[in-house]
Amino acid sequence: MCNRYRIEVEFDELWQAARPQRDMTNRANPTTEVFPDKFGPVIRNSADGERELVNLTWGMPSPPMVTNGRPDYGVTNIRNLDSPHWRGWTGVENRCIVPWTAFCEYEDTRPKKTARWFAIDNKQSLAFFAGIWTPWKGSRGSIKNPRVGEHELFAFLTCEANSLVKPIHPKAMPVILTEPFEIELWLTADWKDAKALQRPFPADEMTLLPVEQLPEDRQATLF
Repeated sequence: MCNRYRIEVEFDELWQAARPQRDMTNRANPTTEVFPDKFGPVIRNSADGERELVNLTWGMPSPPMVTNGRPDYGVTNIRNLDSPHWRGWTGVENRCIVPWTAFCEYEDTRPKKTARWFAIDNKQSLAFFAGIWTPWKGSRGSIKNPRVGEHELFAFLTCEANSLVKPIHPKAMPVILTEPFEIELWLTADWKDAKALQRPFPADEMTLLPVEQLPEDRQATLF
């Protein structure tokens, strides 16, 4: 499950690639590492039909039986869109694309797991995840520090892992979009056509980046 990714591009590059019509981020450069229940940049279909760039919270609403009255931490990755819980958010009005330049999965190494980063290429070029979003009212976060109120949430789709991702994370990988026609299809097409994009990205068009070496002072904080 991908619960960590980063986006490192200039605002103008993202604007040109995603082609939104409205910016709600005040032209902020979207250079950040994103974690569950934190803000991440998203390009969505808004209620008035304009495509807009906005910062939303990562994690769609969990099924009620999961939270059982507790604050919701959210669902970051979605696979089964035939589930009644997700089916209502597959329309064009709830679709979005999530920009990224690298995403992380954890290799099952000892004595601790190793963070491995996947990218489109060694330059970590800009790409997008196929996502969905929704407004939601309720309690987010932890029992100790709940955030009660109105929230705007997103998550992205997953699919079967390709041969590059599978040795690190066998269960799934994010649904990746790189071509303009794929972005347009995801944001505008009927669900019967758009759902065809929920497929593994070609392994030979991705790369597994070398293991990142942390500075010694940061390594010490992880033990």
